[in-house]
Amino acid sequence: QVQLVESGGGLVQAGGSLTLSCAASGSIFSINAMDWYRQAPGKQRELVATITSGGITSYADSVKGRFTISRDNAKNTAYLQMNSLKPEDTAVYYCHAEQYGWRHYWGQGTQVTVSS
Repeated sequence: QVQLVESGGGLVQAGGSLTLSCAASGSIFSINAMDWYRQAPGKQRELVATITSGGITSYADSVKGRFTISRDNAKNTAYLQMNSLKPEDTAVYYCHAEQYGWRHYWGQGTQVTVSS
């Protein structure tokens, strides 16, 4: 089992920045991709950013150029640096990890609220 714990959410004004962290613990061997998803009220959960174990990243078009995903394998932690935040970025942000190609783990979520 893998446990994921997110932190770093909060309230920020439009144009501001936040950094989310996702700490993995437990049986963390062979964790491949780690991702950040978000879910706004009344909307489906959407993929925001992905980073593979090799450091390859990808982003949703809506956050490209503003968000940066990174990973510290020594600390078993993934990060999401969010700059130039917009009110439409308001959502609960979830960390996700994939292990062995078929096991999926989710964090409990952290609220990000961007005021206009």
